[in-house]
Amino acid sequence: MLSPDQQPAFVLIRPQMGENIGAAARAMWNFGLDRMRIVDPRDGWPNQKAVVMASGAGRLLDEAQLFDDTPTAIGDCDFVYATTARPRDLTKPVFTPEAAMRDARARIAAGGKVAVMFGPERAGMENDDIARANAIISVPVNPEFASLNLAQCVLLTGYEWRREAAPVPDVTVSAMVGWAEQIEIEKLGAHFEERLDEAGFFFPEHKAANMKLNLRNLWSRMPLTRADVQMLHGVMRQMVRWKERG
Repeated sequence: MLSPDQQPAFVLIRPQMGENIGAAARAMWNFGLDRMRIVDPRDGWPNQKAVVMASGAGRLLDEAQLFDDTPTAIGDCDFVYATTARPRDLTKPVFTPEAAMRDARARIAAGGKVAVMFGPERAGMENDDIARANAIISVPVNPEFASLNLAQCVLLTGYEWRREAAPVPDVTVSAMVGWAEQIEIEKLGAHFEERLDEAGFFFPEHKAANMKLNLRNLWSRMPLTRADVQMLHGVMRQMVRWKERG
């Protein structure tokens, strides 16, 4: 059984209305979740409309962490889910909310740090954000009206987290492995991107942006340990040294 402190962070990516942030806080606290992170809110922070809408869950807003961008907000996590109606051509594992929260509990029980990202209300999460996630949470909604309000999505995910409160089975990987944090994956991706750019890999130029996005998505799909990351940095450094010797 997990303690109340063992829980995922809920990350609101560029939320647009204070009311929706407040409603999301209320939904989280309904199910005992209080780790809110907010990325670049459109109407600034703090927001009085969020406080009014939180209705008893104001503590979450007082303790919410504010970030300028998505990589920073998830940098200390080793597994991240993105809630989105569709994968948008990025190949990733797709979970229902129920399966995702069962998976999240197992990862947290093994010592992992987990986050769930929720996109802005109007258009949902952008591909750049989704590419940084390790998996997708997709709700089986009416395909003719697939849009969920931010707070509704938070409520649904929080409910499934609470419902999975029964003891979780043992995970197959020991907590002693030491999974790489998102900031380490971010730096690894930047290292490869820089070296590949120098080598002229991103060609032709008009395809470079999509090639870089696919490469970033590749890293997020791989369950890398810190040792894996160090080895891959070493591989790239050695290849550069070999080229310079030649």
